[in-house]
Amino acid sequence: MKNIIFSAIIVIASFILQNTICRYISFGNIVPNLLLITVSSFGFIKGKKAGVLTGFFAGLLVDIFFSAILGFHALLYMYIGYFNGFFKRLFYKDELKLQILLVGCSDFVYGLIYYLLTFLLRGRFHFTYYLLNIIIPETVYTILLTIVFFLTRTLFDKLFVSNERKSRSEIV
Repeated sequence: MKNIIFSAIIVIASFILQNTICRYISFGNIVPNLLLITVSSFGFIKGKKAGVLTGFFAGLLVDIFFSAILGFHALLYMYIGYFNGFFKRLFYKDELKLQILLVGCSDFVYGLIYYLLTFLLRGRFHFTYYLLNIIIPETVYTILLTIVFFLTRTLFDKLFVSNERKSRSEIV
């Protein structure tokens, strides 16, 4: 129960940050996809089931607030969380390359699928424009923010978790 509440708080915080503060740090109306970072992280850290559940609720938040079609983003994020869950066996907490690669690929695939299902099916064939001006810049920006988040988390773990272990060993 505690894990579910913690996960819900992280998803809601990512949603709020993405739609408030990240709007102020946008470059050319490109905003990093914090929800995608969250869903990918839950997928490759906790597995397929956690990735699917996190993806569903993160996407449902986007659908409720910003989409005309209920379930579209929920399905996209759900698949992203599921496919990232396959890499749980390869995940090491200190290995940053895999995390960056998975988040980058997830964001790129998300952008491609979003283009295919929302623009291409309506007859808008400006794929190179969308690729060069939306998908690639968002992917790069999301990767940069992923690096900042994971380096911050690693620093936090080294500072506070190691100090906590030292204090526990001194007590015993």
